[in-house]
Amino acid sequence: MPLNLQDIPRVKTITKEDFLKHYYRLQKPVVIERFIEDWPAYSKWSLEYMKTVGGDITVPLYDDRPVDYKDGFNEAHAKMKLRDYIDLLKREPTKFRIFLWNALKEIPELQKDFTFPDFGLRLMKGIPMLFFGGRDSHTFMHYDIDLANIFHFHFEGKKECILFDQSQNNFLYKIPHSLITREDIDFNNPDFDKWPMLKKAKGYKTELEHGEVLYMPEGYWHYMRYITPGFSMSLRAIARNPKNFSKAVYNVFIMRNYDNIMRRIKGQKWIDWKNEQAIIRTHKKNTTL
Repeated sequence: MPLNLQDIPRVKTITKEDFLKHYYRLQKPVVIERFIEDWPAYSKWSLEYMKTVGGDITVPLYDDRPVDYKDGFNEAHAKMKLRDYIDLLKREPTKFRIFLWNALKEIPELQKDFTFPDFGLRLMKGIPMLFFGGRDSHTFMHYDIDLANIFHFHFEGKKECILFDQSQNNFLYKIPHSLITREDIDFNNPDFDKWPMLKKAKGYKTELEHGEVLYMPEGYWHYMRYITPGFSMSLRAIARNPKNFSKAVYNVFIMRNYDNIMRRIKGQKWIDWKNEQAIIRTHKKNTTL
């Protein structure tokens, strides 16, 4: 039995007015298929091109190992020259991903290859982030700490995306004091005997190909799996919903610091307790629904 997922709507291209009316104001996701064909990046950006312009740069790598109490927030698991990493992606499957890399700071010429699109939202221009992955590598199901509106531009290959909005939190086995679900849930092929409440969750799915843009509304949970090696760039706009904005402030200034303090004090017991609570709280909430 698969997850209860509907296909994310798709449009060829879209005006600012239609985007705001049909997707942003309703906080619904959409894939825009042919929005960036006039960008130089559309024809230039590939893994091989990235290797040419940034091959000597040392990049941070992440895999799908469970969170360890000794890990800092977004602390890299390994490092490698970008050239060697891209060769690895092309040669064989690898769990290593590049995550939240501000490549445009390190490779300024990339900034000439795209323009910040006018979706009617003020995009944060200082932090375009790049994400790379090899075949079958994936992220944990998570949402972003700032609950931003995210525009995810995909380049080369194919990528599976599964989304849930915040109304589905009670079914997802969310880890308390965190932005992730249980890390041992395989959202590509979930075990409903082990995670029965996932059957109640209603979400969205799509597969992104080169040049397509996915809009993820504020605070949407997202799981990304690279079907083939590739990379994406995310642009973001601050959360405008007052509830989401206040939650973002709480996450950044209180939740993250509290979690770091508890890791230092209790060590792995804190991580284990949170993992247990994800199951206990999810099942408890669903007995009272």
